[in-house]
Amino acid sequence: MATPAANEPQVENDGEEETSSEESEEDCEPKLKYERIGNDLKNKLLSKDCVSCLAVHSKFLVVGTHWGMIHIFDHAGNAIRDKEIAAHTTTVNQLSIDDSGDFIASCSDDGRVLINGLYTADNNQSINFDRPVKAVAIDPKFSKHGSGKSFVTGDDKLILNEKGGLFYRHKTTLLHQGEGLIREIKWKGDFIAWTNDHGVKIFDMSSRTRITFISKDHSYRADLYKCNMCWKDGQTLLLAWADKVKVCIVKERLEKDVRDLPQRYVEITAMFTIDSFACGISPLGESLVILTFEKEAQEEGNRQVSKRPHLLIVEPHMEYFEEISNDALTVRGFQEYKPSDYHLETIEDENLFYIVSPKDIIVSKERDIDDHIIWLLEREEFEEAMLVAEKNEHLLRKLSHKEVARQYLDYLLSEENFEEAAMQCPRILGKNKELWEAETLKFHKLRQLKVLAPYLPRSDPQLSPTIYELVLNDFLNTDAEKFLSLVKEWPSNLYNVQTIITATLDRLDRERNNTVLLRALGELYTLERQYEKSLAIYLKLGNTDVFQLIHKYNLFTSISDKIVQLMEFDDDQAATLLIDNMDKLPIEQVVKQLENHEKFLFAYLDRVCQKDQQLCQAYHGPLVKLYAEFAPKKLLPFLKSSIHYPLQRAMEECEVRGLIPEQVYLLGRMGDLKKALSLITTRLKDVDQAIEFCKDKNDEELWADLIKFSIDKPTFIKGLLHNIGTHVDPIRLIPQIQNGMEIPGLRDSLVKILQDYNLQMSLREGCQRILTADSFNLLDRLVKTQKRAVSVDNSQVCPICQEKILVTDLKFASNVVLFYCRHAFHEDCLPTHGLERCTICSTQRRGPGSKAMVK
Repeated sequence: MATPAANEPQVENDGEEETSSEESEEDCEPKLKYERIGNDLKNKLLSKDCVSCLAVHSKFLVVGTHWGMIHIFDHAGNAIRDKEIAAHTTTVNQLSIDDSGDFIASCSDDGRVLINGLYTADNNQSINFDRPVKAVAIDPKFSKHGSGKSFVTGDDKLILNEKGGLFYRHKTTLLHQGEGLIREIKWKGDFIAWTNDHGVKIFDMSSRTRITFISKDHSYRADLYKCNMCWKDGQTLLLAWADKVKVCIVKERLEKDVRDLPQRYVEITAMFTIDSFACGISPLGESLVILTFEKEAQEEGNRQVSKRPHLLIVEPHMEYFEEISNDALTVRGFQEYKPSDYHLETIEDENLFYIVSPKDIIVSKERDIDDHIIWLLEREEFEEAMLVAEKNEHLLRKLSHKEVARQYLDYLLSEENFEEAAMQCPRILGKNKELWEAETLKFHKLRQLKVLAPYLPRSDPQLSPTIYELVLNDFLNTDAEKFLSLVKEWPSNLYNVQTIITATLDRLDRERNNTVLLRALGELYTLERQYEKSLAIYLKLGNTDVFQLIHKYNLFTSISDKIVQLMEFDDDQAATLLIDNMDKLPIEQVVKQLENHEKFLFAYLDRVCQKDQQLCQAYHGPLVKLYAEFAPKKLLPFLKSSIHYPLQRAMEECEVRGLIPEQVYLLGRMGDLKKALSLITTRLKDVDQAIEFCKDKNDEELWADLIKFSIDKPTFIKGLLHNIGTHVDPIRLIPQIQNGMEIPGLRDSLVKILQDYNLQMSLREGCQRILTADSFNLLDRLVKTQKRAVSVDNSQVCPICQEKILVTDLKFASNVVLFYCRHAFHEDCLPTHGLERCTICSTQRRGPGSKAMVK
């Protein structure tokens, strides 16, 4: 059996509101919350009388007293006017309300049973049984027409009272007797359950038969430890008797039993024993709520007194239960009470539980989202409280998401968790400008504006300029780098720029060499549109942002005399800036300033050439020298791509620097091919380049010179044999090779020559075959085309006489001449010598289709 330590929310003796909690060792959140019903119930009833029983409805509460009075209250304990009934002369034993809340049944030890209508007296009844009546239950459908106005009473007999027959008279039916006093009756739907000294029985009103008997399975006195019953629904009956708890379900028999048993039977689905006495039972979803009374008394002074009652929530099983919560309740006068003094009533649809004692009524309900959040806040679990409030904001009644968030923020600041507090500000403060400004001042007072700065909103809402200036001044005096970052990051409309400039200048008076502050000042001057001052600071510091500043604010006039300074700072960015803005800084102006700085001049002109050589063709001559000096590898491509430089001067520059490939190219352009070939063979000694040069120039004399030069050089001969087979007849070379000369790879070279020859012959033969096949195919297609039928229709006219080719009148009929070009004529319209050729196509000199004809 599960019996964990109790979690003990209490109802304070003098309190009227929600109860406080005693934390258990496990510190679990309570399942329920409690509130003592006050108002008229306390002030007018409990001050002079004692509660004997209670019946509850979703509309109101009905209280029976030991003085025989019946009082009706709303759920807050306020008396409903004219609803106080002097029903009995002694203790009211039980009350029952029909489902619609229109009629109340009551019974008492004075022997009377009363049916009272709350809104009409038409069906009021008063019956005297001349003996104490301990229990009563009204038909749940009592107020409905044709219901029979039934109710059940219990003393030592169970009697069904109803109206019916021809004159709608009251009649009684004995349902049970002979097993002692009937102490409680519960009626739900078709089923009436009652308890006596021997056990619990259930009667089926639909079949008018008793369907089960659940025996008492303990030895406790039934008059001291009464059986508590509650219908969970139309089929499930909950029982709690002494320390035994059962869950019983009424079921239908699947097949007709030969023993002629009732169609319905009861199955016990859960049964277990608790450590205390049960004083009431109710359902809570799939769980059970049990009002319990401790078996052991406690010492108080020199006497034994009762302990506080508990409200136990369990998950039922067969032979055991799982405890969910166990709350100890401080009820007024609990020290003097016995188990029979307590009752538990419930409004199932609303999960409201009423704990009844002679001098107190406490209502218990499930804790809502507000209660959960308050519990979390008390435990300083603010993050969880925030998440719950945010997710269930539409369900909050007592609290608001914003209120929870502010408590969380204040807690973080008090714990000096400034980073987390700042991080939570956007989420908590939202778009509320006043809250943001108030919170910023808190951070300022704690000297933690650095932490808050990244999270300050810049729009929606935009705060007062003073707030942003406060933050900037804080960084100005403590962190120059972050100050510069914020000046760059924040829009200038957030604060007064001139105010910050003044503060920065004051700071620079004390720290003249602080380059970070100078950069920030340059940014501020830019924001204030004092570009000349910004430019001067950037150039002084060598700040790369100077190029962006010039381009963004069109400061080209200001830098017209500072080009060399910009190139010295970053020649690549400077060249890019100058080239992108040639309309503002012409090439001539730039070249004039850079003419005494060849490296910068080269960097500039090279970039211009990359963009478009035509832009600087006037400077191609100087560029030859600059390329030769600073980028020799770029010289040859430049020489090949340009014609706007003096060849002789370029040749001299290449000779001075020994640039052979460039000299070869220039000699080729100057027409001195033999000298160029000589440089390749003697200086470069590159046979492949020599062969390519000869192939490019396609000059027989060059080939002869190359062969002559190579004839005594085996490596050159090898290269020639490998490469000239398709350009020069190898016979020109092979006979000149000296006998006995060792030529590496000679056999491979000769094989390659033969392969090249065979390849040439194969290509020629293949081309010849393709040409022949295409000629035959085309001729065949022409013949087939000319043999194809040609149609002539009624709309076609003779091009000579302009009359229709086809006529229906035989008097005007004439032979038709149809050419393969699809021109048709009357035979009579054509001259006798023109019958072999279409006159139209002959005039236009068309092909062979104009010659053939059909008559």
